Amino acid sequence: MKQEVHGLKMAPPPAAVDAKLAVPDGDRPCLAVTDADRWWLTTTDERSMPRSLPRLSLFEWNDSPWSPGPLRELIIESLSRTIRWGGMLRGLIEPFRRFLAASGATEVIELGAGAAGPSEVLIGELLRAGATPPRFVLTDLLPQPEAWSAAAARHPSFVAFEPSPVDATRIPPALAEGRARLMINAFHHFSPELARAILADAARGSSGIFLSEGFERTPLGFLPMVPVGAAALAANPLLTHRSRAAKAWLTWATPIAAAASVWDGVVSTLRVYSEAELREMVAPLGDAFTWEYGTYRFPLWGKGYYFYGAPARRATSRGVDRP
Repeated sequence: MKQEVHGLKMAPPPAAVDAKLAVPDGDRPCLAVTDADRWWLTTTDERSMPRSLPRLSLFEWNDSPWSPGPLRELIIESLSRTIRWGGMLRGLIEPFRRFLAASGATEVIELGAGAAGPSEVLIGELLRAGATPPRFVLTDLLPQPEAWSAAAARHPSFVAFEPSPVDATRIPPALAEGRARLMINAFHHFSPELARAILADAARGSSGIFLSEGFERTPLGFLPMVPVGAAALAANPLLTHRSRAAKAWLTWATPIAAAASVWDGVVSTLRVYSEAELREMVAPLGDAFTWEYGTYRFPLWGKGYYFYGAPARRATSRGVDRP
């Protein structure tokens, strides 16, 4: 994975800079300088880098408790089929295998498992690559035991689940012991405070954590998913196992399902965390874990990212970073 490191190139400051402490709108004190003097505070590389969009904390239909249950379900079910039908996690297999080797985990708790789509796709892709999948334990704050039972029946050696609600920021010790953690396309749903808590809890009580999102922070990142996603949404009322009439009405008789899915897709791209934000979150956690960030590709010019942490003390024979 090619990585770029931006060096610091700073010209000497002017002889005098008119600086003062300012407290804008009741915010914390900050150093204010005039625009004429600001240039020397910016590095050469920073001036040449494109600025990332700010992260927006907007709602999504699929994770809002006030959203109708059938609408939430059909969006999640359609996303799971989009990931499966589009082969969108195939490029994630190699970094996920590196993570498993680094963590030494044979069991992985999936946080925010939704309808079990990501775990089932990873199982299929790992078997396709000739690798033995870990045992996935599905969890969510809003469990879907019916969907999980079906997944466990299809993959009895590789899927188990916790039927009661599980808070990703406080995994019970009995559930966490000896297991790594996984979150696919769900980390952006959490506020910065909760996201930090998830990472901190993983660093305290797990053998590693693997995060992945299907795009970086750009609205255009949603476009590669649209063709397969539209087909998955249209077919959902025929393939779902419950609330078929309600889902058929939302999907075929009204624009509600399509509009809500597009909204959630675009908003998701504006809620994902950047590499800098992720590294800032783990910086206070010490050096017990080593962290790796990278990107992967999927069909129709899609580009997602992964970020994982594994115990720094582990040494492997597979070329994984170690101290």
